[in-house]
Amino acid sequence: MVDRYVPSHGNPGYKVESYDLELDYRVNSNRLSGKATITAFATEPLTRFSLDLSGLRASKVAVNGRRPQRFTQRAGKLYVTAPIPDGAEFSVDIQYNGNPKPEDSPWGELGWDELTEGVIVASQPSGAATWFPCNDHPGDKAHYRISITTDSPYQVVANGRLVSRRVKASRTTWVFDQAAPMATYLATVQIGRYDEVDLAASPVSIRGVLPGGQIREFRHDFGRQQDMMKLFCRLFGPYPFGGYTVVVTDDPLEIPLEAQGISVFGSNHVDGRRGSERLVAHELAHQWFGNSLTPSNWQHIWLNEGFACYAEWLWSEESGGLTADQQVAKAHSRLKGLDQDLLLSDPGPELMFDDRLYKRGAITLHVLRKHLGDDAFFELLRTWTKTHRHGSVSTAQFIALATTFSPDEDALRQLFAAWLDAYELPSLPRRR
Repeated sequence: MVDRYVPSHGNPGYKVESYDLELDYRVNSNRLSGKATITAFATEPLTRFSLDLSGLRASKVAVNGRRPQRFTQRAGKLYVTAPIPDGAEFSVDIQYNGNPKPEDSPWGELGWDELTEGVIVASQPSGAATWFPCNDHPGDKAHYRISITTDSPYQVVANGRLVSRRVKASRTTWVFDQAAPMATYLATVQIGRYDEVDLAASPVSIRGVLPGGQIREFRHDFGRQQDMMKLFCRLFGPYPFGGYTVVVTDDPLEIPLEAQGISVFGSNHVDGRRGSERLVAHELAHQWFGNSLTPSNWQHIWLNEGFACYAEWLWSEESGGLTADQQVAKAHSRLKGLDQDLLLSDPGPELMFDDRLYKRGAITLHVLRKHLGDDAFFELLRTWTKTHRHGSVSTAQFIALATTFSPDEDALRQLFAAWLDAYELPSLPRRR
């Protein structure tokens, strides 16, 4: 299982069922000690297998409880020698430690990173290996249990439900369980001197975790998230996780970050004027498109970003801003003046986070909406999120489902061919 957009990450021969991570982190010295228990099953006979692990050193490895096990590390990979029959379930225990740091990538520094006071983990698309050994591929989703022990003044946020918190002397152990299958890039740990505020209890529990000095502005800037949640649940289907947490770091961030059940914003995104509200909507929408429905490989990233961008425009219309039609016209006019070298269905690693992909993906959805009509379009989205809940998805699957909602399959396939598979930006269809 290797992605051609990120060929140095991901590993063939097996799929992971669960990660059980026990982490001990010292904030002042940036020292991480960890034990990972990984349960997987072989998809072919194995004599040796590999895991992604970057910047940290493994000290002990056991397979199915047997140790010592032969292993080597080089170039961001941990290679383990062990015979595994085809189809067999196996477990790997790995003890490791070091001073975690982000990994350089074509998309900037990714993974575990120190803040002024604490830690931020931002792994999309290939930073997970900076803090735990893994099969770092978006299509390999697994269950997670994450235990983090750190200094008691610090609040810890990780994916899933907080199942226990134990204080011992000056240190606290936080244990989280993420039952819904999760891709490695969506796994996260956030550590800081934070306070917690509740924003909503229904239709989904929403909370904020942030520095105390920002709470007043935060309540205003993020105060309409409950309304966003209601809108998106109506349009996209039920929220796919148990709750939603927004973290605001004490440091500024260039862009917000999504993780499963969590979004992370910088202090610069809290201004008391709702100046970043479109981004608040964008990150929330990723819980459906990206986190519950995750691309089977990075070629299909428009299924994340185009959908989340379109959710911004739906919220704008709902909240009294520009209508979706106006947003589309504005974005299309801008895209016409830019280079026509983006293929939405296969943008390549250089353009996978290009803003043109976000906007053209969103416009494509709006054109599809006009083709199908509102009732059929939003029923399509709800069927899409229900059918593939907590799964891996591709563009071909979305097209196949969309054809079942269209009275004219040929016209629909021509629509997708023009918007997804051609470089030249199509003209917007004439209003009926």
